[in-house]
Amino acid sequence: MRLRICIIASSQFPIREPFAGGLEAFTHTVARKLISRGHSVTLFAAGGSDPELGAQMLLPERLELSETARSDVGAMPVDWMQQHHAYLGLMLRLAESRDFDVIHNNSLHHLPLALSALLPVPMLTTLHTPPTPWLESAMTYAAGSSVFTAVSSATARAWADSVTASVIPNGIDTEVWHPGPGGNECVWTGRVVPEKAPHLAIDAARAAGRSITLAGPIMDRSYFEQQLQPRLGDDAVYVGHLRHRELVELVGSSAVAVVSSQWDEPYGLVAAEAMSCGTPVAAFPRGGLVEIVTEASGALAAESSVAALAEAITRAARRDRREVRQRAEGDLSLERMVDDYELLYAEMAMEPSTEPSASTR
Repeated sequence: MRLRICIIASSQFPIREPFAGGLEAFTHTVARKLISRGHSVTLFAAGGSDPELGAQMLLPERLELSETARSDVGAMPVDWMQQHHAYLGLMLRLAESRDFDVIHNNSLHHLPLALSALLPVPMLTTLHTPPTPWLESAMTYAAGSSVFTAVSSATARAWADSVTASVIPNGIDTEVWHPGPGGNECVWTGRVVPEKAPHLAIDAARAAGRSITLAGPIMDRSYFEQQLQPRLGDDAVYVGHLRHRELVELVGSSAVAVVSSQWDEPYGLVAAEAMSCGTPVAAFPRGGLVEIVTEASGALAAESSVAALAEAITRAARRDRREVRQRAEGDLSLERMVDDYELLYAEMAMEPSTEPSASTR
């Protein structure tokens, strides 16, 4: 069944390599796979997104505010106003459109949900994060035809007080994230921010007697300078924000991927990517990571301490790389994820619209 699918992405970061984070990587892989399967996909995303996806720019080309408005003591930051303006304009445009069978909301903004009752077709919202005040409050105004999925059971439980969401676990392209030969070093990948705690990955790797290479965008410069930079040295190297091909080679040539998150990961995409390369994972047991990392594919730390994570690194290094890869191919693949979304899209496209709030509680 060929569908006309509208995907609403983040207006903050472009949907292109190198990805700012897992949300952008998710949106890119889903859109690309749906296009390859013959669906008509229209992606609304930040300027500079991958042109091969045929993305339409979500942010307005120019936001004009008068000097009086800018000087108001209660004026919101211009970036906030731009995002608000962008999503408001998009939702009003979609309210008048008959070009789509289903709308898939992958943004973290409140307006797509709050204005979903205006839409002539049902909207699916994928919950990529735990509840935030803006998004949670918008649930009150969600259209009755709205459908919700969560990227893990942990994320679905976090939202249970606001909405009932089915679970479609994230998936990774196992052809792109191909098996690697392994090596002796640890690797850490992700956004360089306090909640991802790469400084703890360095400490744990050292405690386990292994060197470590770190890669990812620096999203918090002060954290990098205060916590990460002082720890770097011959046995701990930061190599920057890599493109996919470089990242795959790095992860695939490592002994263990360390996931040191200090918040409840909604899913844990970097863990799934590592497993697809055959690289076992050592992680703190936070959020969706508990659902991804098994005894066959890695090791979870017994507690949230550097010593426990170091012990998990040692255990994970003993895993059979072929079994780790099989875990990714069997349960964590992009094909499985898109199959699930296709079925859900088709069901939604056949359902009549309903009044607001029927899907929330």
